[in-house]
Amino acid sequence: MAQSISDIKNELSLCAFEKLPEFISLHEADERAGVKSLVKKAEKRIEDFEKEKLRIEAMREFEHRFEDRYEFICGVDEAGRGPFAGPIVAGAAILPKDTDILYLNDSKKLSEQKREELFLEIKEKAISYGVGIVSAARIDEIGVGKADFEAMRIAIGQLSPKADFALTDAFLIPGLSIPQENIIKGDARSLSIAAASILAKVTRDHIMEELDEKYPMYGFKDHKGYGTQFHRDRIIEYGVCPEHRMSFLKNMQDQIKK
Repeated sequence: MAQSISDIKNELSLCAFEKLPEFISLHEADERAGVKSLVKKAEKRIEDFEKEKLRIEAMREFEHRFEDRYEFICGVDEAGRGPFAGPIVAGAAILPKDTDILYLNDSKKLSEQKREELFLEIKEKAISYGVGIVSAARIDEIGVGKADFEAMRIAIGQLSPKADFALTDAFLIPGLSIPQENIIKGDARSLSIAAASILAKVTRDHIMEELDEKYPMYGFKDHKGYGTQFHRDRIIEYGVCPEHRMSFLKNMQDQIKK
């Protein structure tokens, strides 16, 4: 008796990637339209995987460019430059030259679930990673631009082994003690910067979710401190908390509850 299409569909859903060729071989002679569709899905998974490997290899371009001169190349990026509340967070990562982490990309182009998965994988597989956090109070003290660079220097300083070269996203970092190269849209073009982008974004999101529990009236877990209309309305209604960047709220001073 032929295996039901429902059972074959369930088999495919549970099929590990390395078993897909076996699945295809087992069912490709089946003439039922439903089974043919499932075989095509399996073939598409293999095709997509091969395309992803090629995309990832292309993202090694800048690491390859400098790896003959430097042993430990880090990528660095930040998250949280624009919000009204919470810290700026920077990530730095040194990845193995033969890293097998797929789907690395600009953190903004990834779903929350994918970012969380990659966050764990990066921490597990990186040679070294670091996170730099600069508070809202410090941002008000020195300005967002300097705070941005401070967070990145902190993240790079946490690396062990230490980086001897840095790939940065768009801007060179003042005061960095190692050589660096800035890459326009680097978080989408360099594996190391993409990894750093994810470390920064997910770490900051976790911080904002914790702050949401402490200050539930602002809805930080939903907008992560950005100046949404909801957030603006809540600032007007409840005033500010210690996590707000007062230098970002100058045009709201007359509206904020004292």
